[in-house]
Amino acid sequence: MERQRHHLDEKRLQRAMKKAVTAAGIAKLATPHTLRHSFATHLLESGYDIRTVQERLGHADAAKTMIYAPVLKRDGRGVRSLLDAPG
Repeated sequence: MERQRHHLDEKRLQRAMKKAVTAAGIAKLATPHTLRHSFATHLLESGYDIRTVQERLGHADAAKTMIYAPVLKRDGRGVRSLLDAPG
């Protein structure tokens, strides 16, 4: 049996996200693209290098991924170790 990807219609995903955000009572705008940004930011904060983030986001050009680079310089300490995380 051949394995295939099943793609959702983009609008369907956006509507589902909007419905979930409304149901959660979140007042700020949140879209599927917001989740992409959050994912990239969390990868960098967790210590992943910019090339890994580039690969995970599917960016052909590293310049697109570099918009997340300021996360690396946050607090003047750069990316924290998981050992520095509370709890």
